[in-house]
Amino acid sequence: MTADIASLNSGGNLETMNNSSGVALTLSREPFSFLSGLVKKLQQILENHRGERQIIVIQDFPDPDALSSAWSYKLIAEQYDISCDIVYGGTLSHQENIALVKLTGLPAVKWSVQSLRETDLSVYKGCVLLDSQGTNTQLMPFIKSAQIPIIVVIDHHSKQGEIAAEFIDIRPQIRATATILTQYIQGGLLEFNNNNNLHVKCATALMHGLRSDTNALMQAQEADYMAAAYLSRYYDAALLNAILQSSRSRRVMEVIERSLKNRIIKNNFSLAGVGYLLYENRDAIPQAADFLVTEENVHTAIVYGIVHDEHNDLELIVGSLRTSKLTLDPDEFIKEAFGKDTQGRYYGGGRYMAGGFEIPIGFLRGFNNTSEYARLKWETFDHQIKQKLGQLINPEDKVIHT
Repeated sequence: MTADIASLNSGGNLETMNNSSGVALTLSREPFSFLSGLVKKLQQILENHRGERQIIVIQDFPDPDALSSAWSYKLIAEQYDISCDIVYGGTLSHQENIALVKLTGLPAVKWSVQSLRETDLSVYKGCVLLDSQGTNTQLMPFIKSAQIPIIVVIDHHSKQGEIAAEFIDIRPQIRATATILTQYIQGGLLEFNNNNNLHVKCATALMHGLRSDTNALMQAQEADYMAAAYLSRYYDAALLNAILQSSRSRRVMEVIERSLKNRIIKNNFSLAGVGYLLYENRDAIPQAADFLVTEENVHTAIVYGIVHDEHNDLELIVGSLRTSKLTLDPDEFIKEAFGKDTQGRYYGGGRYMAGGFEIPIGFLRGFNNTSEYARLKWETFDHQIKQKLGQLINPEDKVIHT
């Protein structure tokens, strides 16, 4: 089957893109015509796959935007007798994400690498990527190995590389993937009903996802406000408030304290290495960055640490960037600072006012129970990260001292 792929460039204008079949789709530049065209195209794709089973893959550490978007797609797909499983390869560690899943019953399941090896993936006839382009999940190699075709990609981040799918909607000018899914619902792919408890909870999740990725609507664009206005008819304000009131764990507070102690400030950038963290505490890093960026005379905060996953024998340098500087593009900054791996994939990227990066440690992983080795390893990586960032923050300095 031939497929049409449409995307938007960074300026907000529609671009026509060719897929592997060489077929192109040209849509009107008028917003309503554009959205109507996307809705009809997705509707046709869903109809073509009626009765199948699909796997929805989201990022290893799902945020509210990814979780709510995945749930929305699952409910939409059910209208076409398509059953979907929402899976992620990491863990839920942010207190709000845990509360979101528990309080709404959001059907997302963690798949470990070990469980994947024992799972029959042949039951899935297609893969769906939401709030992701496959670069932020360790599950994609298994999806590719099982030769599961990518059916749908919907994301609001900048393009991370070449990707082949039957339907691609990548719109970086939209602040949240939840906004895009809400547009599809408004377009008639799913009829929300206030009397349907599942719809109310899904609308609440979408509102949380939209709110989370727009900094409580402070960074929202017109499309995000319109989506929020639509969701306001259906979401449960008390349920959303309960999710937002979830408490920070003691471990998160300790990491924030460590980031304050270790931070250095250079040209209004605050850099903080927080040392070693367990995999389940990874979400403490972006929360520390959220806190540091509020300091006086700081417009950008970057927090990073070495995250150890004992279960999969994996270690990564994980970092988060938060900025209030309008002229700083997190996506460009992170890609320029850390570059690509040997397969041409960027180590990180970003969206409006926020970004993140993950760099595998590889051969030097582990042995952290030896204190001297652990200290030397951390100092080496801490120094290297600061040098990479320093080339952009203050290119006149050859060395940023820890």
